[in-house]
Amino acid sequence: MLALKAENISKQYRLGQVGTGTLSHDLNRFWYQIRGKENPYLKIGEANDRATKGESEYVWSLKDINFEIEQGDAVGIIGRNGAGKSTLLKLLSKVTKPTTGKIYTKGRIASLLEVGTGFHPEMTGRENIYLNGAILGMKRKEITRKFDEIVDFSGVERYIDTPVKRYSSGMYVRLAFAVAAHLESEILIVDEVLAVGDADFQKKCIGKMGDVTKGEGRTVLFVSHNLAAVSALCNKGIYLKNGLIHSQGSMSQITTDYLSTDVEFITYLDSFDKFKIDNSIFKPLEFGFLDGHKNKIENFVRNDSTILLKFKFDLKEIYDDFNFGFAVYDLNEQVLFWSFSTDVEMDKRVSLKLGVNEIFVQFPKHLLNEGEYIIHLMASRHYKFWICEPNVNAPKIKLKIQGGLSKSDKWIERRTGILAPIIEYCK
Repeated sequence: MLALKAENISKQYRLGQVGTGTLSHDLNRFWYQIRGKENPYLKIGEANDRATKGESEYVWSLKDINFEIEQGDAVGIIGRNGAGKSTLLKLLSKVTKPTTGKIYTKGRIASLLEVGTGFHPEMTGRENIYLNGAILGMKRKEITRKFDEIVDFSGVERYIDTPVKRYSSGMYVRLAFAVAAHLESEILIVDEVLAVGDADFQKKCIGKMGDVTKGEGRTVLFVSHNLAAVSALCNKGIYLKNGLIHSQGSMSQITTDYLSTDVEFITYLDSFDKFKIDNSIFKPLEFGFLDGHKNKIENFVRNDSTILLKFKFDLKEIYDDFNFGFAVYDLNEQVLFWSFSTDVEMDKRVSLKLGVNEIFVQFPKHLLNEGEYIIHLMASRHYKFWICEPNVNAPKIKLKIQGGLSKSDKWIERRTGILAPIIEYCK
């Protein structure tokens, strides 16, 4: 059963204006529309390109969006900043109207698009729960039945009778999410506003949204840059790029598509200006993959080939607790393993000197399955502070494995799983 359907929806904005623009522009657009003709203003790519040159006042935030969402689906909407994700959620939530196209919904919609969406700052938390419920079409007795559960989940019981204008942003979003998730709407729409909450609350929210879809059969649309959370929660995905649907389908396929097309394929770094590595100890000079002949790897490599990882850096100070290494992540940003120079026995550790050091690591053969992986450069003073921290300021390169997965002539395609080791069997 369909819960949501978008049919050729587009959204156009006029630069520098509030609203839809002048009456003459609206009439002109309406005249073209009733004659069944294309909107007279420019399309996304042309509008954006020409607007930067001063040739157009119009930008298409979304263009010709079509999809259907079944009841009970959890749909992740991903894309880079400016792709149109939040605009799409606002259209689906009926916060704003599409310029063209139609949206069909079945059931009540609860949305959490920005911190405090639907809250009145002068009203208390208690009053805002009832206000939000009324906006969603709930009866007072329905809200009362869920009230204690909402307050308990939000963790703001002590402040429930305090005006929400005095809440911190974290308290605001906790209460707003609790209301949206617990009141009995058929469709829940959540933007990446959850990033305001702390890690424990985010985990709690992800768990609740999982209960909403799997246990209660409600429909969830979720926008987030946390691909691990989206992948864990959602069974289907929509990938927006430049205001268009680039692809849609299963969440695993969509995340792979997004990361393989939106992350530049860099296998070797010799410039680190864009990374914020500000310290008095360590300055990276080169970090990248080489083949067995120490030539740069610029494409995919086989699972069974010799792969060298080169570290070249300038050490300005020497400390016994200094270490460096690399971290391997898959495209869903899940860590596969970390490796540090200090992992081995003391007498086997590489000796370092003041000035330029050039170190090579042989990447393990027959380890990773076919696919793409992200490798982070790490450096730190052990248990004191990070210099290059994964997912914070660590320089990153990519490794693509293709082929060489088995010595058998009976298995040549990609294996199941992330790893693809060859293990000897004995009797």
